[in-house]
Amino acid sequence: MRFIHSGSTRRRAAFAALATSAALVLSACGGGAATEGGGEGGSGSDGDQTITFIPKQLNNPYTDVVLGGGEDGATEAGFASSEVVGPLDASASSQVSFINAETQRGTNVIVIAANDPDAVGPALEEARTAGAKIVAFDSDTNPDYRDLFVSQVNAKDVALIQLELISEQIGGEGEVAILSATANATNQNEWIKFMEEELAANPEYAKIKLVAKVYGDDDDTKSFQEAQGLLQAYPNLKGIISPTTVGIAATARYLSTSEYKGKVALTGLGLPNEMRPFVKDGTVTEFALWDPAQLGYVAAFAGKALADGDITGEVGDTFEAGELGEREIAEGGIVLVGPPTQFNAENIDDYDF
Repeated sequence: MRFIHSGSTRRRAAFAALATSAALVLSACGGGAATEGGGEGGSGSDGDQTITFIPKQLNNPYTDVVLGGGEDGATEAGFASSEVVGPLDASASSQVSFINAETQRGTNVIVIAANDPDAVGPALEEARTAGAKIVAFDSDTNPDYRDLFVSQVNAKDVALIQLELISEQIGGEGEVAILSATANATNQNEWIKFMEEELAANPEYAKIKLVAKVYGDDDDTKSFQEAQGLLQAYPNLKGIISPTTVGIAATARYLSTSEYKGKVALTGLGLPNEMRPFVKDGTVTEFALWDPAQLGYVAAFAGKALADGDITGEVGDTFEAGELGEREIAEGGIVLVGPPTQFNAENIDDYDF
């Protein structure tokens, strides 16, 4: 099954996220925080449970799609209300105040994409002590601080697909660079680690040299500038891997109007709707991603199963994730959503997210 979310859905999610964020900032200053239903924080009784999603940052198109799936999942799973709160920047400690506010409200389930695996730890520990279930998604916390991690796909598979794509596009040899999100992002660092290991160990990549890793902090302007800087610093650069939707879109925008268009390959993880014009104008040949909406959808059902006591997070536990069917918890408390899809000129018009 493939979830399809329109641009208007993403705009509604972003607006709701900003509004909720403002409400929680006020609550941290002493005011009461209202749920979507208009009441004070949720109780733990079945049928009256609350769930809050805390993404890395608000106003991120990828995040909006994830949260759209999360909203759908929360409704279908039976939560009394769902909220979205979070920072406007993806710094290491920017999520802490939002976690603390949810603890004070008595939120039953907190779903978080960690900007830093450890910076959020003490706040999450307090939330768990207060009775909240913690589901990490997209970017993991330290495993000690959560009950489950809902992962997009197997991390190594994500890394290998990106290497395969860049190798094909540069003819198996030359200098490449990585333009990542934040330096502390768990998912980004895990993918990069697997890429580096594969480059060192696989003879097929012996002629590919990784010359730089830079960080755009999932900020469009900074990512654009980092891409520009890479091309200036490495005149022999053959390709860029950007395993972040903000980074790959910003880099594609720079390449599309530069002398490097058609000369420097770009791949990574992107949203089809954002990357479509760059595929059609020849700036980008092929890139990859999973369906982001499914990530939020499964995380919501995982949170409900934890809150209801149907699972504890042990290896082998299973739960039903609505229309996506049964999911099993693997080693490390990880739940996988599904394999990534590769997008190119032949299939990109088949997808709308």
